[in-house]
Amino acid sequence: MDANFRTARAVGRWYLRCSAKHRRRGLEHLQAALGGEQGLDLAEINRCSFEHLMQLFMVEAMQAPRLLQPESWHRHVSINPTCEHTQRAVALLKEGRPAIFVTGHCGNWELLGFVLSLLGFPMTALARPLDNPYLNRWVMGVREARGLQVLTKFGASDEAVRVLRDGGRLGFIADQDAGGDGLFVPYFGRFASAYKSIALLAMSQGVPIIVGGAFRTGTGFQYRLVVQDLISPADWADADDPLYLLTARFTRGIEQMVRQYPEQYLWIHRRWKSRPRHERDGLPVPDRFARKVRSLPWLSADEAETLLHRSSSATLPIGAAP
Repeated sequence: MDANFRTARAVGRWYLRCSAKHRRRGLEHLQAALGGEQGLDLAEINRCSFEHLMQLFMVEAMQAPRLLQPESWHRHVSINPTCEHTQRAVALLKEGRPAIFVTGHCGNWELLGFVLSLLGFPMTALARPLDNPYLNRWVMGVREARGLQVLTKFGASDEAVRVLRDGGRLGFIADQDAGGDGLFVPYFGRFASAYKSIALLAMSQGVPIIVGGAFRTGTGFQYRLVVQDLISPADWADADDPLYLLTARFTRGIEQMVRQYPEQYLWIHRRWKSRPRHERDGLPVPDRFARKVRSLPWLSADEAETLLHRSSSATLPIGAAP
């Protein structure tokens, strides 16, 4: 595997050199998100991101079912037992209570659900089927090898509700661009479009949302499961706009994980592609929208005003749809 990992990293570097479009997009997104941070080598982070991506697809996708067995998973995956969020999440799992898990395109986004299913906590994940039927069949087989059930996104709403009502656990990759009709929430100092369905599902069923991921801790197949946040129904019960608060909070959790492991994020992902209507029309931020942003408890007054000012006066961010 060490030789395979070295080869995969070399392919990542080769692809970075050959694909000017993706190299430029990754750097532009890094500059927009982390350009103000001190001491970061954005070009190096971009290179490591490509290397990490190739290791995921070329090595780990094929080796995970063989390496992650009930008796051997702990050799490759660790969990921090002292983290408060982790303790609460483990207690929730042991009690057999329903929950929604969200992660982003960071670390190994397939591994969290895979390991939980392996440990006897079956997961159901929502995923878009791949266009290539042969590749889709293989990927689905890998995902289901240890009990991870997969629902396609098309027409899965009723099935998702049934999973939660039966006490199951539902997984989402929650940093997808949701288009012009999504909820625009803060993400790295800019607004990004997020799907409403995750928060609506949690609110309608009264289940918590657990924000977490699996992140590489070495050069090989070594990962740590991280629980970044656990949002319980009590946290949004008294909110003026619980839908916006909940969506913004789990998006913030994803951002916090990416900040910790920026070299393991898919920076070529067009997360800021869609823009709020006022940006598209060149108008000031609507008062109602501004109030939602200012109500987010983790944003200071200066941070909220900077975000709103950037949205009302700046040109469209990188990758935006006009």
